[in-house]
Order: sequence, then structure tokens, then C-alpha cells
Amino acid sequence: MLGLILSLLLVTALWFLQGQRSGIRRNGKRLPRPPGTLPFAGNGLWFLQPRHKLLDWFAQVQPVVGFDTYEISIPSLPPAIVVSDPKNVEHVLKNNELFIKGEFFRSRSWDLFGNGIINADGELWRIQRKAGLRFFSNSNLRTFINDVLPPVLAETQLGLDKASETGSVVDLQHVLLELTTRLMGRMAYNMDMHGGLPFSKAFDYASGETTNRFTNPFWKVKEFFSGSRLRTAIADVRAFGRTVVTEAAAKRSTQKCEEGMLDDTAYLSAPPALQTNLINSLLDHLPTSELVADAAMNFLSAGRDTTAQSMTWTFYTLMRHPEFVLDIRKELSSICPKFAFSTEPQSSHHTTLPLSYDTVQPTSLPYTQAVFNEVIRLYPPVPFELKETTADTTFPDGTYLPAKSVVLWVPWGMGRSTLIWGEHATKVQPERWLEKSTEDGKLSLITKSAYENPVFNAGPRACLGKKMAELLAVYVIATLTWEYDFGEVMEKENGGCGIGKERVSQNSLTLPMEGGLPCMVKRKPHLEESK
Repeated sequence: MLGLILSLLLVTALWFLQGQRSGIRRNGKRLPRPPGTLPFAGNGLWFLQPRHKLLDWFAQVQPVVGFDTYEISIPSLPPAIVVSDPKNVEHVLKNNELFIKGEFFRSRSWDLFGNGIINADGELWRIQRKAGLRFFSNSNLRTFINDVLPPVLAETQLGLDKASETGSVVDLQHVLLELTTRLMGRMAYNMDMHGGLPFSKAFDYASGETTNRFTNPFWKVKEFFSGSRLRTAIADVRAFGRTVVTEAAAKRSTQKCEEGMLDDTAYLSAPPALQTNLINSLLDHLPTSELVADAAMNFLSAGRDTTAQSMTWTFYTLMRHPEFVLDIRKELSSICPKFAFSTEPQSSHHTTLPLSYDTVQPTSLPYTQAVFNEVIRLYPPVPFELKETTADTTFPDGTYLPAKSVVLWVPWGMGRSTLIWGEHATKVQPERWLEKSTEDGKLSLITKSAYENPVFNAGPRACLGKKMAELLAVYVIATLTWEYDFGEVMEKENGGCGIGKERVSQNSLTLPMEGGLPCMVKRKPHLEESK
């Protein structure tokens, strides 16, 4: 028995040491290790912490290392580096064939994402991206903002109105997730989806547990003994994906028969003027129903979760910075000048804004867009990412990375880098995104390099839904800020985080807020048009 125990300890020690051996070099020397690196365990203990503490660790390391590439060692993780110099990030994101999702990522996320675009490389990725590009056309974006969004948002406001009347606490994160789920269901799949579907709860749980696979070297052992709930959740998600495809194919077939068509060119009914639903595009481009189901679930996750979470962190920031609310309302009054406006927080004003695809562009509402940009800089929807190398490569800073190594970049940390954002990098300052014209004094939005601010990724894998997410966010932020006053609930007994505390993210592949965002809501009263 003693011999068996000693053998297990030896194997474990060798396994831990394996994570600290690598051929990674710069100018012939080993790369520096970040503060907190331990013998044998390397950086593994940090990755076993709750995800928000791991992000805090990355943020603490950032000012210490600056733009220096550093090596991390984690048991069960291949040799890995962390890059934050925009030139190194650009090297990764521009070379899509050299840096891929790879086996390390896919082996952990396969159960949830299958062959969907989040997991895919090569031709599987290309055909799904082509299908997505067809859906995210300017014509569809215009229809989405002008025709699909307003009635769904109006129904969302009915729930907020009821909460205002009764004085009840609202979980704004849940409200926004419900909104984006319904929008994606209507726009992408021609289905009536709701955030309360069993699928949503199953996906949220599976996403959190999948995240643990990347940070816990013992995840297989853990799931062997206590993984039944995860297996059930994944089965529910995959079943929902098959249901989406089955219903879409059946509707398409029925429509084809009704129209007397003899080929497969029939399309599902779509909102007025919509060029094509996403499910149509996926059915057209992908060869099997299983692949369509994987792709559909990947796009649904990317479309509803990240946008709802980004808006949640935005409203959280607005509640913590009421001066931003006043500035947004001032800007909104400029596109609605015939209605009276006061800077008083409880002032009355008309509740209808002339919002449209044209008026929610950055040229029309630069400050509102700047607030959103600033929030997702500090609260990026995907806080860290990784790729695997297919061949040996040398980075612009001279770092040599062998094939099958892993490279991480951390938007959470980069968004707090003083080398990129200046001395006050950790402060919320929407004005950093704005410049004032010397001629007419009007504000315009400043464009930042995607390699300095890789919130929406960059290069060949730049986020397909970036424009849709930005327009949706600005429309919703503008509407709800104009028509309601929100107040964060601080008391822990009502779901608050406690006075003087900050809300944190929960374990997930994205950035949901732990415990939601409980708040009080008060509709602002109407005011007659100013004379």
C-alpha cells in the first residue's frame, strides 16, 4: 500500500513538473514567470480559484509585467504564454491557420459546442462563417432595429412598468437576457424563445462547468463522481438544438409544398424585409442536420448571452455613475429637441424617442456608444481567450513558441493596462472614446485598434455580430435610460452585493453577473411637448 501511495505521489509530481518544462524561449532564455508562481504547482492554484479571482490575478499581474510576454505553467495544460503587447496579439489574431482552437480547447468544450463555429477550425469554420455573413447583412440589421426590436422591447417595458407600479425588485440581468433570447429566437430562428426555457438554465449550468474544465486539472475525476447534472444539462442543450433544426426543416418543407416548389429553395417566413433567417442560411450552407444544430446553438449563445451580459454591466455602471445617465439624456434630447428636458435626476420628459437604425449610429449618439465601449473595455464579454499553435512560431517581441503550445490573451487585463489606456486605465471614463470638433464643437467617436482592445476579437475571426450588438445595446440603453430611473439594490437579503462592495462575474465562458442585477425601477412621468 505504501509503495502504491509513493508511486501515485511520484506520478503526480512528474505530471506537475511537466507543466513547467517547455521549449519556450526569448533570445535563448526562459521567459519570466508571473508573481505568485509556485514550485511544482506553478500557477495552477490561481486557476482553481473562482473565475472572478483568476481575472483579478491577471489584472494584478498586468502592471507588473507591462507588455512583456510571460510563461505560465498549469498541470495538464500544454506549455503556455500570456501576451498583452498589441503587436503580439495581432500576430495571433491575423494568423488564423497558425493559431487555431486546437485539441486542448475542443476536448474540453466539445460536449457543449460540438462542431459549431466556437469550436471549429479550417473548412468547418469557413462554411459557418459564410453562413453567418449572409445573415448579418446591412439589410438585415436595418430590419432588426426598425421592425423586430421595437415591439419586443415594448413588451419588455410592460414588465418594467409593472415593477415600477408595485415597487418590486427586478433582476435586470434576467430582463435583458429574456430580451436578447426573444430577439434571437425571432430574428435568427423564427421561433418564440424565452429566457426561462429549460434550455437556458441547462446552457448556463453547462457553460459554467465547461469553464471549470479549463481551470481544474482534475476535472475528469470530478465529473466521474459528480458529473450527472452536467451530462443531463448538455443532453438538454443538444436536444434543443436538434429541435430547432427539426422544426425549421419541417416548416421549410411545408412551405415548399404549399408553394408547389420542386427544389430546396423555399425559405421560412421571416420578419418583413428580412433577407434571410440565420437558420435558413445554416440549412443552405451546412451538409448535415447535426452540424446545423451545433452551429445554431453556437450562434444562439454568442448572440444572446454576450449582448445581454454587456448591457447588464452597462446598466450596473450607470447606476454607480448617475452623472453618465444625465449626459446620455442630454445627448438624447438633441435628437428629440421638441420635448422639454432638465438635468434634474427626477425631471419629467416625454417617453418616446425617435429611434431607428439611422439614429442609433455612433454619428448620432456618440456619447451613448462611448459609454457602452467603456463598459465592455472593463467588462469584456469574453474575458480571456486561448489558441493553440499548429507550427513553431516567433512573435514580434522575439518569443519563440513551439508547435502545440498554447497562447492566451486576456482582454480583462488588457482593458486595465496603463500602457494602452493611460494613467487612469481602471477608471470609467467614456470621454476617452470621444473627441470634440474644433469647428462646431460636436462630439465624434474615436476608433481604437482591435489589437489594443480585442473585445470583439479581430482578424479573420472578428465577431460577426459586432455591429448588431452595438446597435442593439445603444437602442436599449437609450430607451431605458430615457424612460426609467434605476437604482441598484445593495442589501444582501434582497440579492445585493452589500454596501461598498462590487458585483463580480460567475463561472462561465462569458461574463454573466453573479447573482444577477437586482434593482428598483421607476418610470419617469410624461411631460407635454414644450411650446
